[in-house]
Amino acid sequence: MKPTATAATIGTPNGKTRTRVTDATEDKNTPQPGFETGGASAAQAGSQPHRSGFVAVVGRPNVGKSTLMNALLGTQVAITSSRPETTRKVIRGILTLPQAQIVLVDTPGIHRPRTLLGQRLNDMVDASLADADSIAFLLPADQEIGPGDRRILSRLRSEFAKKDDDGTWTWRVPVVAVVTKIDLLSRGELMTKLMQIDQFANFTDIVPVSAQDKDNVDELVRVLVGTIPEGPQLYPTEQISEESKESQIAELVRGVLLEELTDELPHSLAVVVDSIDYPQPEESDEDAEDEDADGEESDSEESDVESDSDKTTGETQSQVQQTLRDKQVQQTPQKARVSISLYVERSSQKPIVIGHKAEHIVRVKKKLRTPINRIVGMKTNVDIYVKVAKNWQSDPKQLDRLGFMMQ
Repeated sequence: MKPTATAATIGTPNGKTRTRVTDATEDKNTPQPGFETGGASAAQAGSQPHRSGFVAVVGRPNVGKSTLMNALLGTQVAITSSRPETTRKVIRGILTLPQAQIVLVDTPGIHRPRTLLGQRLNDMVDASLADADSIAFLLPADQEIGPGDRRILSRLRSEFAKKDDDGTWTWRVPVVAVVTKIDLLSRGELMTKLMQIDQFANFTDIVPVSAQDKDNVDELVRVLVGTIPEGPQLYPTEQISEESKESQIAELVRGVLLEELTDELPHSLAVVVDSIDYPQPEESDEDAEDEDADGEESDSEESDVESDSDKTTGETQSQVQQTLRDKQVQQTPQKARVSISLYVERSSQKPIVIGHKAEHIVRVKKKLRTPINRIVGMKTNVDIYVKVAKNWQSDPKQLDRLGFMMQ
């Protein structure tokens, strides 16, 4: 049986307690100081100064940044995948509380770049860090601290810390170590891991969480609220992301494709939503009705020789047919049309993406139907085209055209 984050608080060598792990005896439904749930009264929220700010979420590839961000927001804003380097852009998710608004900035995993795309992704991280009020540094509980973690720590220290005369580092902005995937460790293993991370760097706080199980996520929110400055609300309460509809759909498509294509084509794929076309107002339906009416008139003229009873029967049938057509028009749902281009680097990769008898595209469209409808706000028809952009990951012009440009 895997433990929840109920181990204990952890003491540092200098006697300070910087890591808080929620005790299982606490009532998790009771609001704690510094964090009010959505049901908190206005009086409770008004008793504390309002805080707002940007929290950059950083870490090596595949340490659970997007999964944690979605858990904090309570909905999917960033795509998740078992593959490293899933996130290819900076995504801002907005968590609005009665007394605070946290803008979570999900960044691509910091790594040693092998292509121009990789370098641009690292540059995106640098640009996001420059605007951050605090930083959440993710370290997976099930992996040893490695060279990639040390490289990130070195970068953070060079930008946000100073070295004191005694050799210790002092942060100029709060840096919180978030220990992810704690559901994969036993209680004893978790305590050992927390001690290792405490020795790794002089973090402002260390918070263990399991985004998958939503374990200790509320405690992390409380800690992050304390790291951002006092300030007004920056975004409307109902807004949860800065992403456009086109951007959200493109990320969803790429996430599904990453899982659909398994090991065949992991990262040579780029997705662009070319257009979202909404149905036109229903003038066209009225025009079609007029044309039908004209046609019915000519038919009646040809039947002048019929008896009065035949005319009456014909008119009745015509009215019934018209009524049925009217009902059919009313019942036919209006759909938007979403046009999507998938870019690969070589022609030989196109059939891999399409699949035998288009099986990959069919499955992808089926999986995307509901989430795309939700984003667009109505039912949609999705058109997917597979195209070649030769060696796009290392071509600056292609990268600009595909949206990987520096601001």
